Amino acid sequence: MAMGTKSKPPVALIAGPTASGKSALALKFAEQNDGVIVNADSAQIYRDLAVLSAAPGRQELARAEHRLYAVIDGAQACSAADWAGMARREIADIHASGKLPILVGGTGLYLRTLFDGIAPVPPIDPNLRRRVRGSSVEENRSQLMELDSEAANRLEPADTTRIARALEVMLSTGQPLREWQQQREGGIGGQVDLRPLILLPPRDWLYRRCDERFAQMIEQGAANEVRALLGRGLDADLPVMRAIGVREIAAWLGGETSREQAIAAGSQATRRYAKRQYTWFAHQLPPDWPRFREALEGRPVAEALALLGAKS
Repeated sequence: MAMGTKSKPPVALIAGPTASGKSALALKFAEQNDGVIVNADSAQIYRDLAVLSAAPGRQELARAEHRLYAVIDGAQACSAADWAGMARREIADIHASGKLPILVGGTGLYLRTLFDGIAPVPPIDPNLRRRVRGSSVEENRSQLMELDSEAANRLEPADTTRIARALEVMLSTGQPLREWQQQREGGIGGQVDLRPLILLPPRDWLYRRCDERFAQMIEQGAANEVRALLGRGLDADLPVMRAIGVREIAAWLGGETSREQAIAAGSQATRRYAKRQYTWFAHQLPPDWPRFREALEGRPVAEALALLGAKS
């Protein structure tokens, strides 16, 4: 994912872990640069989680145009490839209108797919996929170890989704997923002048923000969102059902835990997610992409905007 050149249309990117201040910074940047904010967060894409995903509210929407927020029903699974296709179309439309697209989010796979492209893996046979997805993670990892030990050793032993994906690709194509990924196609990284900024604030500040934000979500009605979601009887494996906080609040609503326990568990899950994102953004993106490591309060906001190239 390399930065582009000035002869190409500009795309700004503000990325980083949850609660790092991306949305607030993007709003200021959009106001100063006639920008349109494009969502790159896998939870904020769904209509069902406005509160629990910290989606922009009326005041934020009034300050700048936002796209790809709350556009997918929770009954659908939005893949990285699905999002990248939508994002490409939105970026082209924003460029056509003479405005600046500003990508904002913390879903690394979305961003990598958009800029680097997608591996051209042939469609997986549905029967094979059902068999793999219906097996335990232990069974799948054991079989993957025999067929693609590199992937089995690289992936976390409890990473159900990625282990199943690596196994089904190997069984279906006879070629490891990593080899397919080296043939990525369709990325826009070489077609735009990318102006990225990665937010990596102090961890103690970030984790405190995670705790404060989850407690605020409960006050703002996150439990009502989860109650409505549970009432739809959706498949538990859908992304919307696995969003941070859904399981913890569902346990409270079901009488398995108390409100206080739900807040504590949801806060912990948010911190863990932020920690994984922090590690990914710190190490998986090009080293020449600027990293901003201060808490976004007061003067550092202006410093971050300057790194993005905001107009004075």
